[in-house]
Amino acid sequence: MSGRIHNEALRSKVMSAPDAAALVENGWSIGFSGFTGAGYPKEFPEALAARIDAANRHGEELRVNVLTGASTAPELDGALARTGGINFRAPYQSDPDMRAAINNGTSYYSDIHLSHMGPQVSQGFHGPMHLAVVEVTAITEDGELVPSSSVGMNRTYLDYADKVVLEVNTWQSEELFGMHDIYYPIGELPPNRPALPITHPGDRIGSKTLKVDPDKIIAIIETDAPDRNTPFKPLDHDSLAIAGHLLDFLGAEVKAGRLPKNLLPLQSGVGNIANAVLAGLLEGPFEQLTSYTEVIQDGMVELLDSGKLTVASATAFSLSPNAANKMNDEAAKYRDKIILRPQDVSNHPEAIRRMGVISCNGMIEADIYGNVNSTHVMGSRMQNGIGGSGDFTRNAYFSSFVTPSTAKGGAISCIVPMVNHVDHTEHDVSVLITEQGLADLRGLAPRQRAQRIIDNCAHPDYKEPLREYVKLAEKKANGMHTPHDLATALGWHVRFLETGTMVQH
Repeated sequence: MSGRIHNEALRSKVMSAPDAAALVENGWSIGFSGFTGAGYPKEFPEALAARIDAANRHGEELRVNVLTGASTAPELDGALARTGGINFRAPYQSDPDMRAAINNGTSYYSDIHLSHMGPQVSQGFHGPMHLAVVEVTAITEDGELVPSSSVGMNRTYLDYADKVVLEVNTWQSEELFGMHDIYYPIGELPPNRPALPITHPGDRIGSKTLKVDPDKIIAIIETDAPDRNTPFKPLDHDSLAIAGHLLDFLGAEVKAGRLPKNLLPLQSGVGNIANAVLAGLLEGPFEQLTSYTEVIQDGMVELLDSGKLTVASATAFSLSPNAANKMNDEAAKYRDKIILRPQDVSNHPEAIRRMGVISCNGMIEADIYGNVNSTHVMGSRMQNGIGGSGDFTRNAYFSSFVTPSTAKGGAISCIVPMVNHVDHTEHDVSVLITEQGLADLRGLAPRQRAQRIIDNCAHPDYKEPLREYVKLAEKKANGMHTPHDLATALGWHVRFLETGTMVQH
């Protein structure tokens, strides 16, 4: 396996994962590689979890702060969360055990815009970075690092960590070399940070490899384990209906002259609806598409294969097992069409605004005035986090949010009088879409938005109750710009917590 370590001096630092984990001290802040289940270390986190378990049995305290690029996998978030050994977590997670630790108070969690994480680390808001643990595909002869299936926060963690552990993973294809674009000046603080020189998703502005001070490397672990790749669910009726509404809307925007025939660079969140949109684009009339996004999903690879998508820029893959194996087998074929960047470049507001990116992200709920909740369930419980949705929403040419109109078998309406938590304000949200229809909110005042959202997006079971709420709010509100009856605005959520349904009986 040492054939992937081409630097002779660094081969002497190869050791087992338990030996590397033994070097960690209580209270350390550790920056792990990984983004949406791609490119995370596979063996070190589980070895560290075993060590924390042993410390717990002996009454010793061993807790760490865990920073990543975004979500990882059960081998990292899950294994460490189950020990109770995570004191603090940022900036995004999606693991059930990690979520439980956050919601039961075991772990602190800071939900951070992904483009903000790099600046916060470099400015010291997360304290000293004691250790970076980063998966790579190979180490070059001159000691540079070939990234694997995600870039995320790796550049920043390698720069600012006192010590570094590398996992050299031979499951990751060597043919990934050349797919990455690692831009370093972005790490400079204002006023020394230059303009980001990206005007097209296909622009390459950095190097193919990550750099690290070899003296900081304290351990190298050799692995051969696959990324955690979750199969996508079959496309359901709601996902296909939502995708159809969005594609019809894009066609209308082209006809109205507000979009070019090849659209503008596309950003797509992760999930079933996003893949339904990409499948619709595969069959649709649009050609010569581009993407400037966070993650590359199965549908984007299919669009690249078809020739309809010319280039996809992101920070990570989020592929099904079959698509991940295909990418490993054929990575050389995609090197000129896929660019993987650090997340403070893939999510950079300057580039998003300059290129006029069209954003499409999921949500938990929206209210009648267009505010969106992406993160919280019933007021207090964290689901996953805001991720990069805010980076794109606030700076997009136009932003769209998608969700089925109900959840929990109809017990929850995803269109409510007032969201229980605001992640994206009405000022940033252009379009809301459910399987019921699409509400274009541009150019509308709040009361006009309410009418359109209820008419077009709410489930039939909830349309009339929403209209009744509007009538009540207009009678009781102390102003008619955005009328609310504060005493009942969150009553639907309270009813669900008390009875298990938002439906009025």
